[in-house]
Amino acid sequence: QVQLVESGGGLVQAGGSLRLSCAASGNIASINAMGWYRQAPGKQRELVAIITPGSDTNYADSVKGRFTISRDNAKNTVYLAMNSLKPEDTAVYYCNAQITIRTGYAMDYWGKGTLVTVSS
Repeated sequence: QVQLVESGGGLVQAGGSLRLSCAASGNIASINAMGWYRQAPGKQRELVAIITPGSDTNYADSVKGRFTISRDNAKNTVYLAMNSLKPEDTAVYYCNAQITIRTGYAMDYWGKGTLVTVSS
């Protein structure tokens, strides 16, 4: 059994900052890529940022220069530092991780999401 638990969402004014965390726990052998996705009301879920075990990163154009993804492999945790937030960043943010469990089976796991609301 594997769980991803997000934290750090909330309400912030435009121009403010938030830091999201996502910790993976359970029967984990290894974790490949970890990432953050978001889904705004009435829109499809979209990739925000992704990071490899070696800390190579990729960002959506809409967040480049404002968001920073990082990870702590020892803690099986991924972070998303969000600065200069805009109302259009309002969404439920989901953590994703490509995890291999101890039986050797690998699949994508998702957190339940954390709401980020940016007021204008």
